[in-house]
Amino acid sequence: MTLGFAPSSAASLSSSTSAASAHRLLEPAEWSAAGIPLLRNPREVVSGLHSRHRPGPATAIVAVLDPDERVCASASFTRRQAPADGWMFRNALLAQLRRVIPHDLRRRTPVRTAVLLYCREGDARWTEEDGAWMWGLRDACTLHGLRCGAYITLTRDGWQVLGEGRGGRRPNTESAPEPFGLSEAPPPLPRTGGVMSEVLRRAAAR
Repeated sequence: MTLGFAPSSAASLSSSTSAASAHRLLEPAEWSAAGIPLLRNPREVVSGLHSRHRPGPATAIVAVLDPDERVCASASFTRRQAPADGWMFRNALLAQLRRVIPHDLRRRTPVRTAVLLYCREGDARWTEEDGAWMWGLRDACTLHGLRCGAYITLTRDGWQVLGEGRGGRRPNTESAPEPFGLSEAPPPLPRTGGVMSEVLRRAAAR
């Protein structure tokens, strides 16, 4: 789904706009200190979302993960050409979350985690636009009863989990999505051994 946003770089922000919205963005140090849970397999999450949504520049993908890091729901949208502002991003993310999954506000402790993958121009270095997305994600999660998870950028250089230093070259903004089945972890192999396994093996050999 597209909401019709388009990219805006941090360089295009005027000093007055930056000052006015300074409280609506998070610096990398603030993000790292917030205790954001680490993804066990970030490449799997990134590849899965890239395959599902095939994002282009200025596309944001918000996804909700269950405790086993399986995607419960996800939505993608693009942003308009406007100054980066955490409050605006918060509202856009919250609207998407409300559309695709019920809130968890009745739970005493969040059990599901929202992550954000943002596809943009430029390199992997942090920008004020990234800081505004971080602020927006954290606030949207609070209002929807979710844990705030990773913020990931996707650029021509590859993907990067900001605040963690983890990343990879593929997928990137120019790579073709992997076949959907390959982007998911393979199902665990059945356990073997014991008397019942031997009986089944002999029956299959007949």
